[in-house]
Amino acid sequence: MIELKNVSFKYKNTLALDDISLNIKDGESVALIGENGSGKSTLLKLINGIVSPVSGEYIVDNEVITEKRLSDSKFSKKFHKKIGFVFQNSVTQLFCATVFEEIAFGPIQLGMSEEEVEERVNDCLEMLNIDKLRDREPYNLSGGEKKKVAIASVLALNPEVIAFDEPFNEIDPKSKRFLRDLILKLNENGKTIICATHDFEYIEGIFNRAIVFSSENKIIRDGNYEEVISDRDFLRENNII
Repeated sequence: MIELKNVSFKYKNTLALDDISLNIKDGESVALIGENGSGKSTLLKLINGIVSPVSGEYIVDNEVITEKRLSDSKFSKKFHKKIGFVFQNSVTQLFCATVFEEIAFGPIQLGMSEEEVEERVNDCLEMLNIDKLRDREPYNLSGGEKKKVAIASVLALNPEVIAFDEPFNEIDPKSKRFLRDLILKLNENGKTIICATHDFEYIEGIFNRAIVFSSENKIIRDGNYEEVISDRDFLRENNII
């Protein structure tokens, strides 16, 4: 379980998260909603250990996660095996010479055998329907293909929690439909999904919960996804639609 207790975070002197408290149970599928700059991406970075709270506590499975704790390589590997993060800009995640090497990088870092790495990569290539891209250079792929490779590189670690930052941005409608079905399948198979999004057209049926952020970087609503998304007056008042 993921728990935040009165968490705040600043970029220099700019407040990005203000007194955030929430619990996310194993197996939930949660949408983070709010206008640009409201704190959604920052929360995902904090959940993934990229940034740490300036105040409050971030707890995973009853263990407080701190910058010092994550500096321990053994603990960091364990943590990042549990929680995976798909960045908004796929290029941020892609740095290897081929798609195969990109997907294999994480499992290799975990010390898996050559046979295990090969199996993980092949499973992910098949799951994302990108077998034909195996020997291609990631930088020469289309936006949708890059997104699939970035997701495959995360899934290769088989994390229990997968955080997506605006995954439907800058990909074509066919890729969006594929991604929607994939996220649904992952959640049905027990993965916890946490997703920042404003693309309501393609996410119908994915989420059971919505957490809404205000322009003041606070949580202003947390409830059933369908109830939140159907409250058009509330969404307009908060500059979400």
